Amino acid sequence: MDKHRIAKTISTFTNPPIICIPLFLIICLTLSIKHNQDFWTLEIVSLVFASILPMAIIMIWAKLIGTDNDISNRSDRYIPLIVGIVSYFIGFLISLSMHLDNFLTCLLLCYTVNTGVVLVITTKWKISVHTTGLSGPNAALILLLGPIGALFGILYPLVIWSRVLLKKHTLAQAISGGAQGYFLTVLEMYLFMNILNLPITGMVSLADSILYILAIITTPVILGVLSYTSKSRRLFIILELACLALFMLFTPFNIWWIFIIITLASVLITYYAGDEFIWHDVLS
Repeated sequence: MDKHRIAKTISTFTNPPIICIPLFLIICLTLSIKHNQDFWTLEIVSLVFASILPMAIIMIWAKLIGTDNDISNRSDRYIPLIVGIVSYFIGFLISLSMHLDNFLTCLLLCYTVNTGVVLVITTKWKISVHTTGLSGPNAALILLLGPIGALFGILYPLVIWSRVLLKKHTLAQAISGGAQGYFLTVLEMYLFMNILNLPITGMVSLADSILYILAIITTPVILGVLSYTSKSRRLFIILELACLALFMLFTPFNIWWIFIIITLASVLITYYAGDEFIWHDVLS
C-alpha cells in the first residue's frame, strides 16, 4: 500500500476526538473495575465531552471555512480549540457535580488546561494537536496501568511519521506536541488531585510516570535532534546505548523494556519510511 495512504489512515484514526474513543473506553473500563464505578455513566460523559462535541465542531468549522478536517491553517484552529476547551470544562463540571470517579474528573480538567496551552502556543507556532491528543490519554493509561498503558506509546513515533510525511507539521512540532502532552497530564493529575481534594487510589507514582514518559519520548527526541544537527548514525547508537545503560541502571525492568520497544519501533518506522522521512538521514 502507498505510504502516503497509510500515513493518511494513521492520521485520520489518531485525530484527537477519534483516538480518545478507544483510549477512554479502556480508561473507563479500568476505572469501573478498579474503583467500582458505573462504566456506562463514565463512558457517556467522556464520549460526549471529549469526543462527540469536539469532533462535531471540527467537522462543522472545517466545512464552514472550506478546509480539510485537519484544519491545516494555524490561524483557523483557534475556534475549534476554544470550543474544545469549553466542552472539556463542561465535562469536568458535570463529572464533579455528579461525583463521578475522581480520576475522570481530574482528567477532563487536564484536557481543559492542556488544550488551553495548545491554544496559546498555536497563536505563535503550529504545535501538533495529533501528538498532544494521543499523549494525554496515553499518560492517563500510564497512571492507571503502568507498563501496559505505556505500551500505547508505540503510537507516538508512528503519529510523528504520519504527520511529518503528510507535511502537516515539522518534526519539531510533532515531537513537542507529544512531549508536552505527556508531562503536563501526569503533573496536572497529581496537582489537581491535591488542590481539589479529589483523592485517587492506585495510581502509578509521579516519579515512575515520568520515567515511563522518558522511556517513550527519548528515542524520538534523539532522532529529532540529530535530524536537525549532525545526522550521525554513530552518534545515535552511542546516545541510545548510553540511555539504555542509564535506564537499566536506575529504573526497573518494566520501565527500561518500554524504552527498548519504543526504540525498536522508531527504528523500524524509520527504515520503512525511507528517505521521505527525515529520521532516515540519521540512520542511513
